[in-house]
Amino acid sequence: MSNKTNQQWGGRFSEPTDAFVARFTASVEFDQRMYLQDIQGSIAHAKMLASAGVLTGQERDDIIRGLGEIRVEIERGEFEWSVELEDVHMNIEAALTKKIGITGKKLHTGRSRNDQVATDIRLYVRDEIDRILAEISRLQQGLLGVAEREADTIMPGFTHLQTAQPVTFGHHLMAWFEMLSRDYERFVDCRKRVNVMPLGAAALAGTTYPIDRAMTCELLNFSAPAGNSLDAVSDRDFAIEFCAAASLLLMHMTRMSEELVLWTSAQFDFIDLPDRFCTGSSIMPQKKNPDVPELVRGKSGRVYGHLMSLLTLMKSQPLAYNKDNQEDKEPLFDAIDTVKGCLRAFADMVPALAAKADSMRAAAMRGFSTATDLADYLVRKGVAFRDAHEIVGKSVAFGIAEKRDLSEMTLAELQQFSDVIGEDVFEVLTLEGSVAARNHIGGTAPDQVRAAVVRGRELLAGRGDAE
Repeated sequence: MSNKTNQQWGGRFSEPTDAFVARFTASVEFDQRMYLQDIQGSIAHAKMLASAGVLTGQERDDIIRGLGEIRVEIERGEFEWSVELEDVHMNIEAALTKKIGITGKKLHTGRSRNDQVATDIRLYVRDEIDRILAEISRLQQGLLGVAEREADTIMPGFTHLQTAQPVTFGHHLMAWFEMLSRDYERFVDCRKRVNVMPLGAAALAGTTYPIDRAMTCELLNFSAPAGNSLDAVSDRDFAIEFCAAASLLLMHMTRMSEELVLWTSAQFDFIDLPDRFCTGSSIMPQKKNPDVPELVRGKSGRVYGHLMSLLTLMKSQPLAYNKDNQEDKEPLFDAIDTVKGCLRAFADMVPALAAKADSMRAAAMRGFSTATDLADYLVRKGVAFRDAHEIVGKSVAFGIAEKRDLSEMTLAELQQFSDVIGEDVFEVLTLEGSVAARNHIGGTAPDQVRAAVVRGRELLAGRGDAE
């Protein structure tokens, strides 16, 4: 038995790797999660090598059988991972050689760990993007259900967190839907650049063996082989792009989270979250804390940090592969886990949101939310907008002094600011009249909210067809 710590590459070395260095440079503790993609890539590579005449049919079959057995062992928790073998690739290759003998050593013909790991990461990220897309769609499906249910529920719309104009709760939730639709598209677009195959680039320059990259590409469902071997093994821009898309998604989810936290507070009292998504206080028995949205709001910092970590990792790296790139996996993996966890929590929670319609309506009655409607009314009566703006401003000042909303004033009180105001003004000063008047695509009118829900369901159904 040799004293080398790694038999796969130890031939050139005259002394074993220092025990600490072996642990310090190993990645198997975190990259073992790519075992499935590593096995898939190796099976495709073996089939290609056999087709090219580098392996015999029997050798190919033995490799595929051995890799299948290893996969079962890993999934049963029976596989023994070794830090001394550094990473997922060498652990699996060593186990394969132990199972089927010297044929296992032939599997690595025509490839390097450089193109192997680049392939595995791309396969892994591609699989995880598909799961993330499914969770975004599930969250959006939940939003559509609540938006349809609350299409007529009136709440105050805000700018600067000040009451601006009345909107419907359904309309507000459909704004979240639109944000998530753009996030979905970003991940779909990112997936296109992830889905390029590095395998065949070998260490950095390609290989002298008669490989068939088109065959391997087809077997692994990549869209195309990478066009340059140096670039294929050395860039991680696809991982950076994933984290950028993830950061934008989490940014949107923090905005949703912030509103949910505000709305559940006693000061707003707009919604109720089911107890299963909240926790209590160890000292204050009355507390019901919105922990899920608070935690999602906080987790954005992790993903933002991972984006900066990967950008910094790639900064100034010369071509081609460098050991620095081992540091791509932990931030990437944690970003993936964080995004999936946040989406799952929201997709489970959102359909259970309970709107407190009376509280929302009462809040919309405060803050003169129909002031713009009065201005629009005056303009339709022939008053110049700037004059209308001044008239309404004086009406609001009067309402503040009298502690009454515009809709609660008498016709005579309103007419002291403009004699063009008639009895019909009260049709536009009601909350229902205000939201119903905005009856155009993208508007807050209940009919438009329902139409947006229909469009949303058609969009989700189209995603299913595309898959």
